[in-house]
Amino acid sequence: MSLSRNVELRQERARIAAQMHELAKVGTLTTEQNEQFERMDADQLRLKTEIDRLERADALETETRARLPQSDPSGNRISADEGEAREKKYASAYWKYMKRIRSNQSMAEVLTAEECQILTEYRATIGVEGTPAGGAYPGSTAGFVVPVGFIAEVISALKYYGPMLDGGMGMPRILVTETCGQLPFPTSDDTTAVGEIITENSAQNVLDVNTSIINFQSYKFSSKIVKVSWEMLQDAGINIPEFLSQRFSERLGRILNTKFTVGAGATEPNGIITASVTGGTAIGAGGNDGSSAANTVGSDDLVTLEHSIDPLYRRGARFMMHDSVLAAIKKVKDKYGRPLWLPGLAANTPDTINGYGYAINNDMDQLQAAASSPTVSKKTVLFGDLSKYLVRRVRDITVMRFDELYAANGQVGFVAFARYDGNLLDAGTHPVKFLTNTY
Repeated sequence: MSLSRNVELRQERARIAAQMHELAKVGTLTTEQNEQFERMDADQLRLKTEIDRLERADALETETRARLPQSDPSGNRISADEGEAREKKYASAYWKYMKRIRSNQSMAEVLTAEECQILTEYRATIGVEGTPAGGAYPGSTAGFVVPVGFIAEVISALKYYGPMLDGGMGMPRILVTETCGQLPFPTSDDTTAVGEIITENSAQNVLDVNTSIINFQSYKFSSKIVKVSWEMLQDAGINIPEFLSQRFSERLGRILNTKFTVGAGATEPNGIITASVTGGTAIGAGGNDGSSAANTVGSDDLVTLEHSIDPLYRRGARFMMHDSVLAAIKKVKDKYGRPLWLPGLAANTPDTINGYGYAINNDMDQLQAAASSPTVSKKTVLFGDLSKYLVRRVRDITVMRFDELYAANGQVGFVAFARYDGNLLDAGTHPVKFLTNTY
């Protein structure tokens, strides 16, 4: 990553943020001023996207450099560079196989002798140290695992598709398991227990630790079948890994982020909103006078939400909200005229609201413009220790290829499967709560 470019982008974003703050000080904005504010907001979001892209690329490069050494087909240890070269050869042979093979063809009819050997040897040694075991299969008659780089690319795209799959500092945790059986996760609430003072030779009281279990399942998610024509595969020369990774990550990313946010539990993941409790009802943002409409969020509302969380969980806590709710909060000031939203100016420094980082999650409720009959409640802002939400992923994504199913139409089908579950690790102390807007 170019550090100078990162600094340049952040300085430009800080300049725009200062202009936005000056405009917000005016109070109620005219239509023209509001349009100006929205244009500046769009500009700073564009800069933020580019900054994030640079920093993600830097983080991914650092991560890939730290790969463990692997083994060759004879079991001898090889360096990370040698392992990377081996994986590239395997990936080239694998995607050639995926692109050109037909159901009535043998592998030798499509691949060279060297490529056949590479696929066979890699399959025989998959699972050794430094290489993900199991992988996925291109079809029912072949046992070649999807290249490591492709799996990493899809996982990375999922990670940045929605905040519930981020897995970063202060964000939901990702736990990868090798099996799909029920996973019991123990929790304990010992917050009401205190010690005691005892005298010499006196008996001590007994107070057992309260424990409970949260069970994680492995629900199967599908990307749905992606159909590609034979002509496109053979003649157009499309980049199959890039094409499939984009389709799979978009489709799986949408359903996974939704279920980890508002999933009902029982037969699907228990979403973080579903598993949380209320931390207050909004009174509004109109000068923080307590009398403005309930379709806004004020600084007092955020303070109430923050302090509904135990101080232990406020360390590293974050807000989460729909992008439209964030846009509304950016225009809100505290009682002293200071903006609640501040941009991160230094490299790898996040933007903050009231000093806390935040994540945008468009699967959350938006603010409603007018009252409803009957009355409805919207869970508009989430706050707390988001790392207490645990996402379970069973091994890697599975990719399959279908030749016969769409052969009459001259097409080949591809599909990806993934097994996930999620739940909030709440032993009764409520590490995450939401703000309610009532209409």
